[in-house]
Amino acid sequence: MTKVLELHGITKRFGTLTANDDVTLTLAEGEILALLGENGAGKTTLMNILFGHYAADAGTVRVFGEELPPGLPRAAIEVGVGMVHQHFTLAGNLTVLENVMLGSEPLTRARSARGEAREKLLQIAERFGLPVNPEAKVRSLSVGERQRVEILKALYRDARILILDEPTAVLARPEAMRLFETLRDMTKEGLSLIFISHKLHEVMAASDRVAVLRGGKMVAERKTSETNPGELAELMVGRKVERPVRHDHKIGAPVLIANNVRVEEDGELRLDDVSFTVHTGEILGIVGVSGNGQASLGGLLSGLVHPSAGQLTLLDEDIGHLGPRGMIRAGAGRVPEDRHAEGVVGELSLWENAVLERLRTPEFSRRGFVRQGAARDYTSGLIERFDIRGASPDTRTRLLSGGNMQKLILGRVLTNGPRFVLANQPTRGLDEGAIAAVHAELLAARAEGAAILLISEELEEAVALSDRIQAIVKGRLSEPISANEADPQRLGLMMAGVWKENDNAA
Repeated sequence: MTKVLELHGITKRFGTLTANDDVTLTLAEGEILALLGENGAGKTTLMNILFGHYAADAGTVRVFGEELPPGLPRAAIEVGVGMVHQHFTLAGNLTVLENVMLGSEPLTRARSARGEAREKLLQIAERFGLPVNPEAKVRSLSVGERQRVEILKALYRDARILILDEPTAVLARPEAMRLFETLRDMTKEGLSLIFISHKLHEVMAASDRVAVLRGGKMVAERKTSETNPGELAELMVGRKVERPVRHDHKIGAPVLIANNVRVEEDGELRLDDVSFTVHTGEILGIVGVSGNGQASLGGLLSGLVHPSAGQLTLLDEDIGHLGPRGMIRAGAGRVPEDRHAEGVVGELSLWENAVLERLRTPEFSRRGFVRQGAARDYTSGLIERFDIRGASPDTRTRLLSGGNMQKLILGRVLTNGPRFVLANQPTRGLDEGAIAAVHAELLAARAEGAAILLISEELEEAVALSDRIQAIVKGRLSEPISANEADPQRLGLMMAGVWKENDNAA
């Protein structure tokens, strides 16, 4: 097959950290290549070198036989390389068309060729099976639709090689499967694809070939038809990975109770007559397709939004009026949905983020001054217990991989002995090893008596961790069912709003 891309001997260092170590990789025309590796293995760094965001310390990048100058995204775009980042780079207040056109026209042009651009966008959308409304505001789109716009942005610039970094991190499984069906059709049009993913079932379903990075080095390449998820997981982490198993145990008294809670935001009803109870030593799972009220539920349980009706109590205390600081003081901990935007301050060090929510306690402050020694010692303990790799207390938090950042947040929450924990999409974008570690910590907290509310779009995760499960649909919650009675078909119906026989809540 014709090679369209060759990376040879790529090495990249950040200070003492070697992110890529003599990596060689090729891509053929019409091929879908999956790039696997643990969080921090060097996958995104390698793709950023290919796209020109970073300049390699050594090695070369050749696209269609032409060597690319290092560190120039414009050069990569001009030869047909497009990249869709894990975190969307769209302007919510602009239309789809405006986002797609952004940066594609010379500043010297007297007027924008909007009509021609609209026609080109619609032609591309039809050709590749990515329907879109050019005049829709991006802020009104679902996450799946926004993912579609990001891909169209790259195709609009005539990309022939498309890089997708965690393309399904914010998509539910049905949306993800539809995306990969579309990508497979796109390869028939001559497009070549590289996608980074931690979801092994997606890799097996969508790719032709798999390349595995570990510790910045290329450790294996396999034809997808000649491997299996177990082998790939072991290649990623260098050992056999087994997720922990939940065992039934006695559930205690109620800790968190929501009674007929309603939440309105921006004049819209987000949560409608929601009721649930989380007990001591219990994990209550909330499942649903993205955009059905999970964000508002997470905001409610973090103190960021307040109920317009109903009652929310924690250990018999009314907490509906409390803000984030009050929630923490009341004994609530949170693992937020977006670790980058809500979980940490990237420019601060690990020790600063580790004590951020407890800065005013005697343990970490005295007479208005921060006890930095105590904070660093505490953070060193978190690094050791939660296996936060490649970091010291003084490391800038933005330099952590997603998995290590999640471990920091989880450690900060769990070592504070919370009575209640909100775990909102706790393993989104994590590799198999990190997922197993996060699951183990949540189950350990359950065993120690914490009441945990798990919001997850991964059905397997919800069933594996939860004692009971409720589905959220258009801001409403189903009645709970035992996780031992939950099968994919029943959960699928619940997520579609079918909660009882002949009762369609949607």
